[in-house]
Parts: sequence; C-alpha cells; structure tokens
Amino acid sequence: MIDIPGSSGDSRSERPDGIGAGRYAPSPTGELHLGNLRTAVLGWLFARSTERRYLLRIEDLDAARVRPGLADQQLDDLAALDVTFDGEPVVQSQRLAAYREALRRLADRTYECFCSRREIAEAASAPHGTVSRYPGTCRNLTEAERATRRLTRSAALRLRANGARQTIRDLLHGEITAEVDDIVLRRNDGVPAYNLAVVVDDAFCGIDQVVRGDDLLPAAVTQAHLAGLLGHAPPTYAHVPLAVNADGRRLAKRDGAVTLPQLAQEGVDPAAVLSLIAESLDLAGPGEPVTLEVLLERFDVERLPREPWVVVPSRGLRSAT
Repeated sequence: MIDIPGSSGDSRSERPDGIGAGRYAPSPTGELHLGNLRTAVLGWLFARSTERRYLLRIEDLDAARVRPGLADQQLDDLAALDVTFDGEPVVQSQRLAAYREALRRLADRTYECFCSRREIAEAASAPHGTVSRYPGTCRNLTEAERATRRLTRSAALRLRANGARQTIRDLLHGEITAEVDDIVLRRNDGVPAYNLAVVVDDAFCGIDQVVRGDDLLPAAVTQAHLAGLLGHAPPTYAHVPLAVNADGRRLAKRDGAVTLPQLAQEGVDPAAVLSLIAESLDLAGPGEPVTLEVLLERFDVERLPREPWVVVPSRGLRSAT
C-alpha cells in the first residue's frame, strides 16, 4: 500500500532553501496509458533539468470512481520506466482540513450555485456562450431565491471572480492573459473541487513548475488567480500536447494496447515503451534504446513537439530484450 505522509490541514510554506518542485498527479480511477506515462516522463525531465524536486500527488477525491489498489499499480508502472520521485506521495483524501481552511479564507469571494451540469451546458451553448465558462446563472440570486432553491437542491460553492483578468507564463505557449472563470470550489456533495485542491496542494508542497496536458491550459488562468487570492505565487506552466488516437481523440484504454500491462501481454517491455515515448519527443530515433539519464542530457524545451502525439499501438513497439 501507499505510504501516506503526515498530512495535517496546516499549510506548509515553500522550502527555505529556495528549491522549487514539479509534480505528477494521477487519479487512481484508471490505468496509466501511454499519454499519461509520457507526461510523467516529461514532468521528470522538466524538473531534473532545472534541478527541481519531483513530487507525486494522488488525486483521489472522487471516491466513487477510485479503484482500490490502482494507485499502487500506477506507482509500479512509473517505477518500471525509472521515473523517480522525492519524498512520499501527498494523498488528497488525507488533506480535507486544508481545503476547508482555504474555503474559510475565501468565504467573502464565493457564492452558492444550484445549477446542474445540464443546465450549465444548455445556458453556455446559447449565442455568444462557451461551454467551458460558467454563465453566471446563480451569481446574483437574492437570499430569498437561494433559500427557495435549498429546499430542493444542495448547493455547490463557486468563486466570485468579478470579471478579473489574470496572466500566466507557459513555457510552450508563452504569456497568456484571460478572464477568470467562476469555478466550483466545493461540489454540491460537499467534496472539495479539483480546482481548489490542486492550488492548495501545489502551494503546500512548494510546487513552482506544473507540467501537464494542454487540455488543462484553459484552467490555468483561473487556478493562478486563485493561488494569488490565497497568498501564493502561481507556478510556471508547461502544457504539453496530448497523446491522441488515429481519429484525433484523446487516448484511452479502449484504443488498444496502450497501458504497460496490456503491452506486456504482447511481449513489449517497459524499455521499449520508454524508447517509443522518447521518439515521440524527438529525443531518440525509432527503436533506439534509451534511459531517462540519456534523455535528460538531450532534453531541450525549445525542441519539444507542439503537435499532439498520434499513437498507433501496433506500430513502432518491440521488446528491447
């Protein structure tokens, strides 16, 4: 089982020696596929090339979807590629007190929201709307209106952004300025929301470099703004291209042999998987045996591909033994 570190609700300041950190933060709801593993390798390369620590966080707040034992399997998969971490994992389900404290500090910047996901999607798809942003339906409800809605629905808690704008720095996408969204901070079932938890945890661990898939780029502006509200400097970001299938959709287990256990059944070992990942990053030739240390010597942010990695599992994979 995962060794859970001490995780009180108290916030921990950045390290006094000034050493920052990157992180990898899987959710134990599904096996790591080639795209997930590629991002873990990239996070390791970004961190080690800048002499940062590399930390692991288990994002297990969505208890209904967490699969028992899967976090341990994910750790085994990462270890098979020699992806190493500093210290013990931070486990989100053990840090509920820290999220409650953050919500208390943000109390005057939040409001109750009674909208369902369907209602939000329908409102946002109206003319001039966008699906990714909250349309503000509950932002200015009166107390009487909120009391009426509480009779039939539990409320989520949203950030009142008041039209604020935020700038972030991304190592692949440059400087980005956009309007902050009224994101959910606490779900209507009382569980802390993803956007709040990641900001609180990054600050707790001294994370100043976030490497993740570019599908999360739109969330970065709002997360950086939230970090500022809580008194923390936002990290530098590197949103990397996703791994996609032949149809251009983000990679999933259903796309064939794309996880280490699946590939092992076909006689493909982790060394061959690392070689394929390295090739996808233009850090190795087809089938070239490599190690993470070799990739670290070759690593150059400016040379990283900016386009999605199209994964065809049946091509380019063979055992290195």
